[in-house]
Amino acid sequence: MRRLLRAADVGQVLLKGGPARLPDDVVPRFKPGDRVVARNINSTGHTRLPRYARGKRGVVDRDYGVFVFADASAMGRGKQPQHLYSVRFAARELWGPEASARDVVFIDLWDDHLDPA
Repeated sequence: MRRLLRAADVGQVLLKGGPARLPDDVVPRFKPGDRVVARNINSTGHTRLPRYARGKRGVVDRDYGVFVFADASAMGRGKQPQHLYSVRFAARELWGPEASARDVVFIDLWDDHLDPA
C-alpha cells in the first residue's frame, strides 16, 4: 500500500516531530570515538548516504540510538532497525586540500552505511 502525504496534512505531520526512537534491543556496531569509513555504495534506490561522503573516513561522534533504517523503509523493505550515528568528517577528507583544515561536517548515518576504518 502506498501512502501519500497531502499538502493539507503537512502541518499536522510536522507537529509530530522527527522519527521515534525504537527500543535499544539492537547491538551497536560502533561507539563514539570509533574510526569508520562510509561505504562506497551505488544504490539504485533511495539512500541517506551522500555521494560526497562515500568511501571517506570519519569518526563516530555520537550514537543516537536505534531508529528505522530510512533507506530500507523508503523502498518498502520494512523497518530494519539499527543504530543511527553522527559521524564527523574533516572537510579536507570530503573535498580535498583546498578545504579549510579547521572545518568539519557531521553526517547522520546508520550501521549499514558504515564499516570500521
